[in-house]
Amino acid sequence: MTRYHVGGKVMDTVDLLRKRHWPWRLDLWPFAIIYAVWLVTVVPSLDIGDSIIVLGGFAAVHVLVFLFTAWSVDFRCFVQYAKVNDVHHADACKITPTKFSGSKEVVPLHRRKLAGSSSPSGSEEIYFDFRKQCFIYSHEKESFCKLPYPSKETFGYYLKSTGYGTEAKIVAAAEKWGRNVFEYPQPTFQKLMKEHCMEPFFVFQVFCVGLWCLDEYWYYSLFTLFMLFMFESTMAKSRLKTLSELRRVRVDSQTLMAYRCGKWIKLAGTDILPGDLVSIGRSSGQNGEDKSVPADMLILAGNAIVNEAILTGESTPQWKVSIMGGGTEETLSARRHKSHILFGGTKILQHTPDKTFLMKTPDGGCLAVVLRTGFETTQGKLMRTILFSTERVTANSWESGLFILFLVVFAVIAAGYVLKKGLEDPTRSKYKLILSCSLIITSVIPPELPMELSIAVNTSLIALARLGIFCTEPFRIPFAGKVDICCFDKTGTLTSDDMEFSGVGGLTDSVDLETDMTKVTARTLEILASCHALVFVDSKLVGDPLEKAAIKGIEWTYKSDEKAMPKKGGGNAVQIVQRHHFASHLKRMAVVVRVQEQFFAFVKGAPETIQERLVDVPSSYAKTYKRYTRQGSRVLALAFKALPDMTVSEARSLDRDAVETGLTFAGFAVFNCPIRGDSAKVLSELKGSSHDLVMITGDQALTACHVAAQVNIISKPALILGPAKNSEAYEWVSPDETEKISYRETEVEALSESHDLCIGGDCVEMLQQTDAVLKVIPYVKVVFARVAPEQKELIMTTFKLVGRLTLMCGDGTNDVGALKQAHVGVALLNAIPPTQNGKSPSEPSSKSEAVKSAKSKKPKSALEAAKSVSINEEGPSKSKAVAKSESASHTAGNRHLTAAEMQRQKLKKLMDEMNEDGDGRSAPIVKLGDASMASPFTAKHASVAPTTDIIRQGRSTLVTTLQMFKILGLNCLATAYVLSVMYLDGVKLGDVQATISGVFTAAFFLFISHARPLPTLSAERPHPNIFCAYVLLSLLGQFALHIFFLISSVKEAGKYMPDECIEPDSSFHPNLVNTVSYMVNMMIQVATFAVNYMGHPFNQSISENKPFLYALLAAVGFFTVITSDLFRDLNDWLKLVPMPSALRDKLLLWAFLMFLCCYAWERLLRWAFPGKMPTLKKLDRSAAAAAKSDKKKLL
Repeated sequence: MTRYHVGGKVMDTVDLLRKRHWPWRLDLWPFAIIYAVWLVTVVPSLDIGDSIIVLGGFAAVHVLVFLFTAWSVDFRCFVQYAKVNDVHHADACKITPTKFSGSKEVVPLHRRKLAGSSSPSGSEEIYFDFRKQCFIYSHEKESFCKLPYPSKETFGYYLKSTGYGTEAKIVAAAEKWGRNVFEYPQPTFQKLMKEHCMEPFFVFQVFCVGLWCLDEYWYYSLFTLFMLFMFESTMAKSRLKTLSELRRVRVDSQTLMAYRCGKWIKLAGTDILPGDLVSIGRSSGQNGEDKSVPADMLILAGNAIVNEAILTGESTPQWKVSIMGGGTEETLSARRHKSHILFGGTKILQHTPDKTFLMKTPDGGCLAVVLRTGFETTQGKLMRTILFSTERVTANSWESGLFILFLVVFAVIAAGYVLKKGLEDPTRSKYKLILSCSLIITSVIPPELPMELSIAVNTSLIALARLGIFCTEPFRIPFAGKVDICCFDKTGTLTSDDMEFSGVGGLTDSVDLETDMTKVTARTLEILASCHALVFVDSKLVGDPLEKAAIKGIEWTYKSDEKAMPKKGGGNAVQIVQRHHFASHLKRMAVVVRVQEQFFAFVKGAPETIQERLVDVPSSYAKTYKRYTRQGSRVLALAFKALPDMTVSEARSLDRDAVETGLTFAGFAVFNCPIRGDSAKVLSELKGSSHDLVMITGDQALTACHVAAQVNIISKPALILGPAKNSEAYEWVSPDETEKISYRETEVEALSESHDLCIGGDCVEMLQQTDAVLKVIPYVKVVFARVAPEQKELIMTTFKLVGRLTLMCGDGTNDVGALKQAHVGVALLNAIPPTQNGKSPSEPSSKSEAVKSAKSKKPKSALEAAKSVSINEEGPSKSKAVAKSESASHTAGNRHLTAAEMQRQKLKKLMDEMNEDGDGRSAPIVKLGDASMASPFTAKHASVAPTTDIIRQGRSTLVTTLQMFKILGLNCLATAYVLSVMYLDGVKLGDVQATISGVFTAAFFLFISHARPLPTLSAERPHPNIFCAYVLLSLLGQFALHIFFLISSVKEAGKYMPDECIEPDSSFHPNLVNTVSYMVNMMIQVATFAVNYMGHPFNQSISENKPFLYALLAAVGFFTVITSDLFRDLNDWLKLVPMPSALRDKLLLWAFLMFLCCYAWERLLRWAFPGKMPTLKKLDRSAAAAAKSDKKKLL
């Protein structure tokens, strides 16, 4: 079998390969034959010049083949490897990742002898490492499987664990799992430089330099080559710096006590192995800073309070308890039992050992067993996410490639014309002819394209950083402009984290809430005061805001000795004996308490969960809690039961299931979660700017629907999908249960036209089982409720499958997968409220305030977690962009000595700027304290307002990029014409003329990219792609007008010129045709920038973009002056001859008419082809086709 279908989350298929011996590689032996044939047949039959031209062609193809092995993994496999059927004959693998998980890679296949293996068969293990994960060949499954860790065993297995008993077992484990380190190889400067120099655009630029050398522009060519290498080396140096920063995230070098070979020994954190028994507690370094947990561990005895800010961005400490209370047959799940697991990278704030457990720790720490180490820990997984997850969106996108291909077609036609005409003249040098054709083809591919794209993105990056929004993947910014569906988490994103206790309901027949706590039963108050996971850390009460709100609302106090008592009145004190912590899969929590020597079980949880555990359910139970949830309240059901007399140790060892059954109802605790002040306004603006809105939450469907209606997500009658009563079918039910429609997957599309649909997590599971995900989820454009983190990720990938461009805004760990899968993921760190001056955060006055507050109010936990770790791998590309954009303004004509001289000072200044940090113009380096570890965008705001800022900047960058493509395209098409048809007629440009042209082009591009977006989003959408009717018709129409103007002007000038023979290969000398063609070229260039500038409704108009306006006026003034011949000395310096007044007047009039025609054509096309919302029907069909093709691939 040559291909294995792994079918994991990251990896799809593995192809077995064997490296070819070097003489048999397809990039060597075919070319050896070609060179031999050239030597034997071509050299004797042609003259030496022509033979060298042929050899140059073969060499160029050979070099291209070699480069394609670096650019394409599939091509490298085809050329350098052979496919094999037997894993034992393979020495490498081609890994194809799953969709949206990165690009293909070739990795070596390793073999190792297993320690302690006596039998010869199976003693050899075949494995490969892919993205810091080890995959082993399984002979039983006949496929590759992930290296197993002891992280999915039963509780009983862990409780019996005694660590490693012999040295042989320790050696075998160390060989299997390796050291507990983040070994991220530090690339050398040479390696990074080689990588940069192999990029297609760099190779192309070097090729152009070679052509200019052949055209005898030695000084300029060598200077350009030197500058290219200087830029690339600066970029490689900066990238090396940021990668070095990334390596600072490492396992803390603390010493732990580990139980090995029957005794406790001291062990470095980097040497612990999965399966080790260790003693873990709060430990500090020399500077007093808390040390982090070195690996993922399961607590067997004791409990701890942990700060998980580095993983979640959430500063609320989490309570971690031992697995003692759980059933011994229960299998460990990292998701369901996270309250028992200490995650690597987190910090223990305080710990309590369990002195009753059989095995005692020597240093008073908690007893824990190591589950996972290195890159397999939760922190390691997030590190892998940063390094490898989704493909980085770069400037060299497929659209750039296709656009260049489109231009090359025109260039090839022009070059073919020159070649045909040149071959008709036997006196012409064939070498010069081939060179001319090469220059025409290369001139049409603008070398400045990647720099121009980068500068547009860079401007947006700086603008976002000023608003406290940081970006780790810069080239996702144009994606933000294309977004058509915005998804939001509810709690902590649309609503505030602060809960308000409203009162207690359900205790009487009255439907009103009881807000006077003196009228509420003592038992209900006791449950609210004690059934929680609040804890004292450094004499401060910390925990869930909802639980703190409850204690505050009932006016009780909670002390550090785990005792709750009323502030006033004669209530009894409640002593907590044992906690059974909240688990998301159980949707409840319980405590065993003692009130006046009597033991009770107090339970709280989701109303539908508690209902199943009550002895006697009140008749109005469901009606009451649904009434409150429909109002958007968070409702918790309270229940209790009295326990028989027992000792404290017996109470602590009670089974959780026994504690949580046979309960008596004690009322509903109702909480209000206030919606953030600007949520409704922001979402209303998003809806008005042609975006679909979706809420994805773990909250109850009725609550979610109410909040969705308040923030403008729901505008039509809502329907919630759920199991039908008394049958196994599903049905759509309105929130007030007055409307019921039976569920059929085929009718969902039609239903979504008249209703806003809501589905829950259990229904998502049903859709997965019935393969109806693609038929239903794309039409649920409103609410997903009670969804698990994995389901959030599934929803995002489904939207992507049907072609939607997604934005996800959320916070905390639960959203990590979805944030990473979205085209634009925005993580909100619980930081600072937006500025309260009533202005949009994008307006200049509030920019400085946002920055100040971002600097002054960073959450301490995030700063502690940060350790100044830069994760902006692409940062250098931004500074490169600013520098290159100015240097790379040369068009085909200005590749001359003078241009190089004039730019030398400018380049030197830019190089100095690039090597300075914090000058305010280079893009910011994003650090871990600023960024959430798994989201491309991170906003330091407790508000969803940053989503509009990101979309505005995205749209601005998108239209700027689009206009740059159009301008570069028109300039290149005109250049191809000038270099071909007019070149044959002897028309050339002089040094000074070309330099002036280059300076104006550079200035225009620079000022275009600095256009600011408008403060409000428009309902009109920008065109998402270059290849659309609008762009192509605009290009072709304007090009036709330009060429007509150029030909007419040159012909008109020809009438005033005496007949003289101009040699095509001769050097430049001024004449009237040259003068007219130069002036017309410049007029066309200015008109191109003025006509194609895209202002309202996305960016500032030309009159608002002052630098661009002044540059345009300066250009118009300059060309009017030289055309009018007002300053003869200036025209002589520019090598322009005097023009007859009739020709001059005609030229100015034609220029004005050409501008008007181009402007009218452009405005007509913008009116005829506005940007539109993509229609889902088309997308759905294409998705179905994609899904089918994926299935065929798997078969």
